[in-house]
Amino acid sequence: METIEFYNGHTMPKVGIGTFRVENNDECREAVKHAIVSGYRSIDTAKVYGNEEQVGLGIQDGLAATGLERKDLFITSKLYFEDFGRENVANAYETSINKLGLDYLDLYLVHWPGTNEAIMIDTWKGMEDLYKEDKVKNIGVSNFNAEHFEALLAQVSIKPVINQVEFHPYFTQKALRKYLEVQNIHMESWSPFMNAQILDDETLNQIGKEVNKTAAQVVIRWNIQHGVIVIPKSVTPQRIEENINVFDFELTDEQMERIDNLNKDQRIGPDPETFEG
Repeated sequence: METIEFYNGHTMPKVGIGTFRVENNDECREAVKHAIVSGYRSIDTAKVYGNEEQVGLGIQDGLAATGLERKDLFITSKLYFEDFGRENVANAYETSINKLGLDYLDLYLVHWPGTNEAIMIDTWKGMEDLYKEDKVKNIGVSNFNAEHFEALLAQVSIKPVINQVEFHPYFTQKALRKYLEVQNIHMESWSPFMNAQILDDETLNQIGKEVNKTAAQVVIRWNIQHGVIVIPKSVTPQRIEENINVFDFELTDEQMERIDNLNKDQRIGPDPETFEG
């Protein structure tokens, strides 16, 4: 599995499995186990997904099936609005790792910035506390735009290693990608298939024929070649396997440009400027 390196020297796999909208049941557990058996080493969940327990069981099943150790995996979860505030972060973190059956997370994210700048910054200081106390390996954010970063970075001592955002060929976030590149903060893509809507796109399917891959594999490879970490979600074994089989081909510059040109600045998720949970 290829990895990226954060500014703190830690690494993260370029492709992981997402679990957004995967219910807390045996299907979730089996999907996570199958992902690990299939070669995934990065698993993404969140408190608000409500599935940390079954994700954790899937992790244990995957470790048992493969003989891997906990340190071989990269596990992410996220802090939600009800746990904002510096004094609440540690308890929220402990709750998540207990549900997951883990001793630590590799990455803990502030899930949304919210609309109150002071509370956002106070919450981030709680994330810094966890990191300084060596309770979590890396801390980051999700759904932040450049203005949120400007407010945050002016008042904190540790900057996020990553920003997990909506990113797909219809919403390419070029300005934000440039901003993060300058700040040496990595971008990570959630919902890279636009809830599967984009997989019928004619251009993506044509490029798939050109490289003998599916439209989904083309989108994942496009993410990778843009330096964006990607966490496609699936509970179907065949698609889980397909989504990681993206390291044996490259898109040409011309193919990358054709995909870039699909941009419509079209969101499927909430606007981070106004979203409050």
